[in-house]
Order: sequence, then C-alpha cells, then structure tokens
Amino acid sequence: MAIGDSQSEGLNDGDDLRGYRGWADRLAERLAEINPEVLYANLAIRGRLARHVREEQLAPALALQPDLASVVAGVNDLLRPKFEPTAIAAELEVAFEALTASGARVLTMAFPTLGAGMPGGRAIMARISALNTEIRAAAARHGVAVIDLEAYPVATDPRLWSWDRLHLNADGHDRLAAAAATVLEVPGADLSWQDSLGPLPPVTALGRVRADTEWAVRFLGPWLGRRVRGTSSGAGRVAKRPELTRVRRADEPDTTSA
Repeated sequence: MAIGDSQSEGLNDGDDLRGYRGWADRLAERLAEINPEVLYANLAIRGRLARHVREEQLAPALALQPDLASVVAGVNDLLRPKFEPTAIAAELEVAFEALTASGARVLTMAFPTLGAGMPGGRAIMARISALNTEIRAAAARHGVAVIDLEAYPVATDPRLWSWDRLHLNADGHDRLAAAAATVLEVPGADLSWQDSLGPLPPVTALGRVRADTEWAVRFLGPWLGRRVRGTSSGAGRVAKRPELTRVRRADEPDTTSA
C-alpha cells in the first residue's frame, strides 16, 4: 500500500486519460510476479503536503492493515516559501510510527537533489538535502527502509525525468521501482538501476532556450497561478486505488474491457 503525493500516484507515467502507473504500481507488479495473491492499494494524491498525507491518508491506510506500506511526501512542502524540514519530517514520522506499530514494514525515500534548470535551483537542492537528513533520522528511529536516491548520480539524470522536471517519466518510475525492490530485498532484484545512462547528448543554446520556454509555459506558469489562487493540482481528486485489490502483473493480459 502506498500513501503520499504525485510521485507515488504515478505522474508522469501515463496520463489522465489512460491513468497513471508509477513506481508504486510497478513495485506491486514485481511482487505479484512472486506471489499472485498480492493485494495492493494506492492512496496517494498529487499536490498533497506532508501534513495532508498524515491527515487524509494515514487513517484509511491503517484501516487496510497492510503488510508493506510506502510513505513518500515532502517535495510539495519544500517548494513553498516557508520551509521547515524538521516539521515536514515530523509529519512523516507520525506515519512511520503508526504503520510500524501496526506491524507493517515501511518504506520511504530520500529525494534526489533536483533543481538544475529551475528558478532558485541552488536553494531547492539545499532544501532537498536538508529534508533528506531529517527523513533519514526519522526513518532510523522506527526501522523504516529508505530508498536513498540522493546517493546515486543517475537519479538526477534528466533522461529519467519528464518535461516538468519534477516528476519521473516511465523509465524513471521503472528505475525507482527497481530501487525499492533492491532495498526490500525482493527476490531477483539487482543493482542495475544504479547504472549510468552514459554521457548526456549535446544541447545547443537554442535547444536549451526552447526547452526552458516550454517548461515555463507548461509547468512554471500554471504552478505559480495555483500558488497565487491558493489551489492545488490535486483539488477535488480522490485516490486512484483506494481499496486493496489484486494486482495485474505486467506480463498478464488486461481482460477488464473484454
């Protein structure tokens, strides 16, 4: 079972029309290959702050009595003007403590130091590192497993990230699922997810300007607009998979539309 924000919901591995897959879904599919009886729920919703995850998702998660739960949030918090890494991690720690006390094995994430190509990129990278320090400490206090993406250079390779520079693409979500499988010592998992993609292809100055302009128009402008209006990208949305249900393996045909 997964709780959290857009990364665990699966943006941008899919779209609103086809639905989103994401690393948590991909991890569940890996587990289903080992045990076809695996049941899976995903309560994560885009735009949620860490306190929203605690307030809105923790109680329903506990009611599902999971054996394994992922708790990943905090990126939306660190993009806000007021940044308090200790307070953010404290919200996550409430979930760590409650879920481990219920008997669940808990998994969380230390984030890659993204920020290149964004306004205030250096400050964002510093905030990510500060938040990661607090998340690691909170996780250690409760025996929570950590996918420590800050430790691996490949995690910031732009080829694993989508056009908005904030969410993984399909390849990135697949690597993150593989990283989670390694941390959880899932049979068959290996360290190939850490492999470099090789040198980045050269980008012309014009190509960089075009990419930055597209990013500003498609992501930065709408994001700033929501901040001014005090709205969230997840307003009105509900969890995509609120109940524990059987997982369709990646190699299994979809018969739901037959």
